[in-house]
Order: sequence, then C-alpha cells, then structure tokens
Amino acid sequence: MKITRIGRASGLAVAAALALTACGSASNSDSSSSAGGNAAAGSSAGATGSNAAASDCFSGSLSAEGSTAQQNAITQAISSYQTKCNGAKVTYNGTGSGAGITKFIAKQTDFAGSDSALNPDKGEPAKAKAACKSDALDIPMVTGPIAVSYNIKGVGKLNLTPQLIAQIFSGKIKTWNDPAIKAANKGVNLPGTKISVFFRSDSSGTTDNFTNYMNTVDPKDWPHKHDKTWKGSVGQGKAKTAGVASAIKATDGGIGYVEWGYSIQNKLNMATVDGVPLTADSAGKAVEAAKVIGKGKDLSLKLDYKTKAKGAYPIVLVTYEVVCSKYADATKAKNVKSFLSYMASPDFQKQLTGVGAAPLPAPIQTKVVESINSIS
Repeated sequence: MKITRIGRASGLAVAAALALTACGSASNSDSSSSAGGNAAAGSSAGATGSNAAASDCFSGSLSAEGSTAQQNAITQAISSYQTKCNGAKVTYNGTGSGAGITKFIAKQTDFAGSDSALNPDKGEPAKAKAACKSDALDIPMVTGPIAVSYNIKGVGKLNLTPQLIAQIFSGKIKTWNDPAIKAANKGVNLPGTKISVFFRSDSSGTTDNFTNYMNTVDPKDWPHKHDKTWKGSVGQGKAKTAGVASAIKATDGGIGYVEWGYSIQNKLNMATVDGVPLTADSAGKAVEAAKVIGKGKDLSLKLDYKTKAKGAYPIVLVTYEVVCSKYADATKAKNVKSFLSYMASPDFQKQLTGVGAAPLPAPIQTKVVESINSIS
C-alpha cells in the first residue's frame, strides 16, 4: 500500500516552551516512570466515528518507555487524555528507542515507543512474541522530522546536499569552509572553523533512521548499514536528544541530528537539504512516499529517502507504538486500546503540528485504527 496523502500543516506552530525529555521503554506490566508533568495541556475532546474507543476511559495505570522523537507528542497526549479521563495514570519514560524495546521484551512496560519497527535481523519480533505470547505489532503514530542542526558563528543559513551530510558525518569534510560546502552555499561567508560532529551515545531509533538515510542516499561516503548504535568513526557521543542538542548549542562549529521539536526548543539553526527547509508540510510530503511492508495488522513502513517529490524534506522518521496483539491481561489490553485510540484520533493528530511533529497520512491513519482495534 502506498501512502498518497497527508494532512498538511499550516506553518511552524511549534510550542517551543514544551518541556522535552528523552523517549523510553514500554511495558507489559505495571512498572512505570513519570512523564507528562510539564506538558502544555491539549484539547480534551474525545475521538469520534471509527475512533469511538478513545472515549472509553479507563481507571488504572499504563507505563511505556522509548523514543525521544515522540516525547513532545506523547506528553501532550498524556496530559490531554488524563484531563478527559481523570482515573487514568499513563507514564512515559524517555530513555531511547533501544531501551524501550528492551524493556518491552523484558515485560517491564505495557508498550514501547520506537522510531524503528522491530528488527528481524536482531531477532526482535521473535523475542517480543515470546514476551507477549502472541505476535507484537508495530503501529505508526507520530511523524517526526529529523533536523540537521548546526552552530556556526555568524552563519544563520546553511544548505547541505545528501552527499555533504554523509561526508560531514563520516569525517571526510573537516572544516566549514571546505570548497564542497562553499559550492552549495553561494554568497555565504563560511569560516574555517573545525566541524564538530555530535551523535547519540545511547541506542536510538533516531540514529537508526538518520544512518539509514545516509547509507541509502550515499553509501560510498557512509558505507555503514543503519543501526540504532552509531557506527561512525568521528564525533562525540551525547546521551539522548537533549544531550546532542545541548552540545551543538554550546559548540561553535557543532553539528548533529536532532528531532525537530528539540531543535526548535533549543533555538538551533537547521540546514536545508537540497534547498528544502524543514517544515511540517515538507516532512509530510516525504511521508507520502512511504509504503506499508508489515503483514496483517503490523504496520511497519518503508520510507523513501530518495524521494524526488517537489518540496519534500527527506529526513523523517515515524515513531511506532509497539504492542502485544493479545495481552495476557484483558484489562491491560483494553487500557492500551483506549489510550492509543485517543492518540490515533483526528482530535489528537491535529495537535501534532504544535509539538514539532506531523499528523499521519489519512490512509495510514485508517489502518492504524484497525490495528489498534484488533488488540485483545
């Protein structure tokens, strides 16, 4: 199935004041870490139509852990849901996609947030199935653009090509006044400042998607296959998205890959890619090219990093909620369905452009509702 349209955002309405924390693990039990305390409250309206399950509040607790890319979104969802359902307590611990999957497989959380679907090459679907006693499902929920954020004194506008990105992050280009960078930035006074690369030191779905992008568009300069763990030979690792953003902000010549919301919240400059700036609209155009490759109710997506769609910003990820298709505890299954139905509802999806994300394309949103409703 090819995604053919996506809800368009009408500008950069990102709430920079939102508190940001790293994304973490999800559980099959009631272990939890607190999340959502600093979020701006969202709409308390319930879902309608095919998302009617969202109006079925639960009393009790859910715990999840994983992706930092969806931290703003899920914090907003928790705040909004708990306003509507005051008997529910949902917690999300931001520790990174890898940690989220690990905790979910260990049955320490009820569901996981991950910026990559379960990886068959690492045996993750089989491990998750053993933990769930049923197949696990990857359910896409949040479209999260990845910004190439930089800090170059005196430079407020920077354009990079896919090849330049791979060459910078592989260490082949070492200074900002390199002739190749200057050629892509006519009229910009680029200094001879040393390039300082920053990457995620923790296991991260953002790293997995960013390295997948580089390996896809320029395997010569970035020969490493995508992985949640950084495989490059240059740069400094920093814990979670917040650590990378802070390091860039503090370093003249710094560059790194940062979730869009964090980049805006930290007031970081963001490079255009082949002249295309990062906006909700340009990220949405890239998601239009994605294809569903999961089987049955699993909705794993294949992103097209080489898309030539006009105005498409190509470096995007989709955060999945990883769940059991059948929970041992029927009440737990009902609670997971209720909260995720709310996240998938039009009422919540339209809030995403305010937290540095983009809504799901309409066709995949319909599939997401069907997948959630199949949980038992």
